[in-house]
Amino acid sequence: QVQLMESGGGLVQPGGSLRHSCAASGTFFSINAMAWYRQGPGNQRELVATITSGGRTNYLDFVQGRFTISRDSARNTVYLQMNSLKPEDTAVYYCNAAVVRFSWSRTRYSYWGQGTRVTVSS
Repeated sequence: QVQLMESGGGLVQPGGSLRHSCAASGTFFSINAMAWYRQGPGNQRELVATITSGGRTNYLDFVQGRFTISRDSARNTVYLQMNSLKPEDTAVYYCNAAVVRFSWSRTRYSYWGQGTRVTVSS
């Protein structure tokens, strides 16, 4: 089985910064794309940023220029650096990984972290 364990999050004032990390563990062959999602109060879960196995990134327009996604493939870990935080960024943040479990199959399985809460408030 595969587990994604998140850390980071917390309470921060507007304009502040936070960093999330998410580490994959368990038995698998490789990890393809990794991503961060968020779900704000009363909202649906939305995609924040993605990063491919080759390092190509993509961002939600609202976080472009403020958030940076990165990964350490050797550690099976993805990061989300969040700068210039706004109250609208308040949400539970989830990491996601597309995992290839077996070397003989290209099937990718989607796994989620447990979620970490970010509150941006003065």
